[in-house]
Amino acid sequence: MAKKQFTLNTTPHEAEIGDVTLLFQPEVLGDEFLDRYEQLQEANKRLNIDPANMADTDLSKIREAAVAMRVFLASLMLPESAHEFARWDVVVAGKVVSSHPNPDEAAGAAAKRKGATVKDAGHRFPDRVLVELMEWVVELYGGGQRPPTSSGVSSPASPPPGRRGKGVSPSRASTSTRGR
Repeated sequence: MAKKQFTLNTTPHEAEIGDVTLLFQPEVLGDEFLDRYEQLQEANKRLNIDPANMADTDLSKIREAAVAMRVFLASLMLPESAHEFARWDVVVAGKVVSSHPNPDEAAGAAAKRKGATVKDAGHRFPDRVLVELMEWVVELYGGGQRPPTSSGVSSPASPPPGRRGKGVSPSRASTSTRGR
């Protein structure tokens, strides 16, 4: 009888960004990952953002998409890291009265308090870092494949038609362009 052993990750995954270390869950079940990723995709569809033409996109939509990405990434982190990465505080008279994992929940809590405001209190990183984190978690939890709910814009390009291995080698291409 054949026997195959499988190992489950039990140690959190670490993402180091400067002097900040974010801890991600050791394992995320496939359907949980897909459900969370689908929520992110729905937010981007609702915002109607065309990644190929960002110059014509309303900046408030881009900000909202970045928040959706932060909330998605935080959903895969251990609670302490999630709290530091994506947190919106409700502030009254200069004091934090509550903290929330997304801005909608914080806005709801602030609406119930006179004079309350919402402050984005999570770690802020450049967009390129958020994109790199997204790519990393997709590889980590999605098995190296983009989830089927992703748009065609973010999918890897298909190989060109024709037979593989046939074509101009890089050394020939570089010599054929010399002198032009």
